[in-house]
Amino acid sequence: MEITTPDWVKHAVFYQIFPDRFARSQKPRKRLLKNATWEEWEEMPTLQGYKGGDLWGVMEQLDYLQALGINAIYFTPIFQSASNHRYHTHDYYLVDPMLGGNEAFQELLEACHSRDIKVVLDGVFNHASRGFFFFHDILENGSYSPWVNWFKIEKWPLCPYDGDRPANYEGWAGNRALPVFNHDNPEVREYIMEIAEYWIKFGIDGWRLDVPFEVKTPGFWQEFRDRVKAINPDAYIVGEVWEDSREWLDGTQFDGVMNYLFTAPTIAFTAGDRVDMTQVQDRSYYPYPPLFAAEYGEKMQELLQLYPWEIQLTQLNLLASHDTARLISIAGSDRPSVELATLLLLTFPGAPSIYYGDEVGLPGKIDPDSRRGFPLEATWDREILEYHRQLIALRHAYPALRTGDYQVLYAQGLVYIFARTLGSEEIVVAVNAGTDFARVSLETSRLRSHPNKLLFGSAEIEWTADRSQLNLNLPARTGCIAT
Repeated sequence: MEITTPDWVKHAVFYQIFPDRFARSQKPRKRLLKNATWEEWEEMPTLQGYKGGDLWGVMEQLDYLQALGINAIYFTPIFQSASNHRYHTHDYYLVDPMLGGNEAFQELLEACHSRDIKVVLDGVFNHASRGFFFFHDILENGSYSPWVNWFKIEKWPLCPYDGDRPANYEGWAGNRALPVFNHDNPEVREYIMEIAEYWIKFGIDGWRLDVPFEVKTPGFWQEFRDRVKAINPDAYIVGEVWEDSREWLDGTQFDGVMNYLFTAPTIAFTAGDRVDMTQVQDRSYYPYPPLFAAEYGEKMQELLQLYPWEIQLTQLNLLASHDTARLISIAGSDRPSVELATLLLLTFPGAPSIYYGDEVGLPGKIDPDSRRGFPLEATWDREILEYHRQLIALRHAYPALRTGDYQVLYAQGLVYIFARTLGSEEIVVAVNAGTDFARVSLETSRLRSHPNKLLFGSAEIEWTADRSQLNLNLPARTGCIAT
């Protein structure tokens, strides 16, 4: 079968926003909560506290995002919930009033689209919350509730709060706050499909699907895709799957996944033995042990062979998310690790995703520290910000960096060089992750052109008189882009 994916994703640079932590609106608005007591913005976040970020605040920062080069936003959940992360959904049709409600979201969506910025929402469809009305009816009425078959009830009575007694129903990952839907029930299935359709009709540009691998009902995600794409064929469907995702990337379900198979080796190569193991152990990805360039190249080649090319171009590549520690904290505050990984992120096939604040050097260890408030401008790391801006601009300027072929040219020691080629356009990217200066010679037989212009970085480019050999002089812990 021919696999089709949304073309716009291939040219997108995503920005992941955790709405409670990105920006509070500074303009006067009609608010449901006018005198709420928020956590101090700059204080360390807590598991349960709110900092008061809202969708109006995001709208007020669109100039900043556009100047950075962002043309797509992925929001973690925005629907009504009794949690700051909003993965405990109460109402799938209501944007949380603390964020500004449906009105604010509509205003934001229109503002984004007027700037050609796409908007993707987080769909938590494996489970709901204890406060979800249908489940709450069961808590009130027990076996008499008409919603009993919507969840996986084991026996009575249900115990949603007392951890000393069995819950008697299935909660995701054993968490009684997250009752799991019974997806085998046709009514549940139809309910979720209608939610997906509603927001696509509302105008969103796609869905990021939370833990979709937990939904075992045959044909569920195939139907989800069919119904979403029937409304908007260009809608993006991306799943949260941390490992080999061939089961879902056959062209009948998702357009891509959050590509942690790129994340882990990229961190292992660029950060190496700087990785703080306390921040990555017992997580669902493995950015360790340190990798040499040859090992990294092998993993990238294996990854690029894993899925069809059309799917590769719509993978969601990332270095950090709300589910991980931030890279700068993983790497022990080592800026070159962040810069080199970012260079590899923004030159790899697929859509890069930047976790809010990473572009200004925001630190953060594992949850909840990784969900800090976006820092005040006075504390930004301007060098990291400029690094991001330049690389994003280059990605937008050169089609080969978005959809071109990927060929490893050199992978020895801690030096890794590859080319992205599209038609007559060839871009060479070189990374020296080592602590020593490196001089590398490349046989030009592997190149289609004679790169002599440095687009990014501080390397030196030298050609032999007969143009048979290209020499690159790479300072320690740096990278470059040439054409």
